[in-house]
Amino acid sequence: MRVAGTLRLQPGRDRSLQRRHPWVFSGAVDRVDGDPAPGANVLVRAHDGTELGWAAYSPESQIWARMWTFDPTERPDAALVAGRVAAAAGRRDALLGSGDTDSARLVFSEADGVPGLVADRYGDTVVCQLTTAGAEAWSEVLADALAALPGVRCVHERSDADVRSREGLAPRTGTLRGPAPSPDLVAHERGFRFVVDAEGGHKTGFYLDQRDSRRAVEYWAADRRVLNVFSYTGAFSVIAAARGAHSVLSIDSSGPALEAARRSGALNSVDVGDLMEADTFTALRGLRDRARQFDLVLLDPPKLAANDRQVDKASRAYKDLNLLALKLLAPGGALMTWSCSGAVSADLFQKIVAGAAVDAGRTARIVDRLHQPGDHPVPLAFPEAEYLKGLVLEVE
Repeated sequence: MRVAGTLRLQPGRDRSLQRRHPWVFSGAVDRVDGDPAPGANVLVRAHDGTELGWAAYSPESQIWARMWTFDPTERPDAALVAGRVAAAAGRRDALLGSGDTDSARLVFSEADGVPGLVADRYGDTVVCQLTTAGAEAWSEVLADALAALPGVRCVHERSDADVRSREGLAPRTGTLRGPAPSPDLVAHERGFRFVVDAEGGHKTGFYLDQRDSRRAVEYWAADRRVLNVFSYTGAFSVIAAARGAHSVLSIDSSGPALEAARRSGALNSVDVGDLMEADTFTALRGLRDRARQFDLVLLDPPKLAANDRQVDKASRAYKDLNLLALKLLAPGGALMTWSCSGAVSADLFQKIVAGAAVDAGRTARIVDRLHQPGDHPVPLAFPEAEYLKGLVLEVE
């Protein structure tokens, strides 16, 4: 790809790049020399002209440039991009070779040096999302690089996330390499099999980022009455049933997701329990009004804050959900509660849950903290990659 322009920063706005943070916001830019197209390579310079590295240009976004490299002599080309994909996938070889799972996040965007590419592997199928202009510009190279990984039969694209619109990109889905994903695609994990809807499910079809949390549910579920809220395709419910839960109730607003939960139960030869298709807030209030009680509540809502402007509203929603969950817990019960909103910090989330406990009149203790697993790495220079946080509470 040709060099299309130079991006010069405002005075003093190069400090984050000196610390290897990969984003350049529009307000940090003094001027753009040349006429770079969206996704083109631009050379980033400090205000004094010092060369800082190469980035993908994205003028439609608040983030005008995402760094490919902090070495000004290393111009991004097809070999660099493909090499980043191969190197990232190679770092997951130990996980995929452990015998615990055949499914992992192979590439995690900026955290793996490939801004805008998320690629998840389920056996021989890779499902990817391209969310930035820079990734879009290298789409063919990225597809080839993913298809070239050992054992990959299918590369399927799910670039239908709302974030693409902020890059000036239209949604796009479809199979890029090989045959279409199998309708019977599953993720194998520690002896369990979970349905993966690669073509119509959330994200890439399954929540790989909750792998460590699923292990925690195995520990907590035995002999408990379990309520799984925002259950999606019911992985927590399958595990709870398999590990001896007294009963399981799953609530989700999606009928197809609940049907997938039933299918996952059948794949694992367990009765997944009761499935309730309903608005979650309405359902929780109904359970409260009927004085239902549970010994373990799993509360894993979707992202409620996409940016800083939405944090206040999201905080109120998180508090309401956790308040309702705490009111449904029997004495001595446990609450496992998560936030996947990157804009909501772990400290703020803990304060929100603490406020809910006060309002519920319950005493609660943190006995464990849950995070995204190692195939969703967090570079020290890029803390924004850390988005998933969870608490395990014992409640009096």
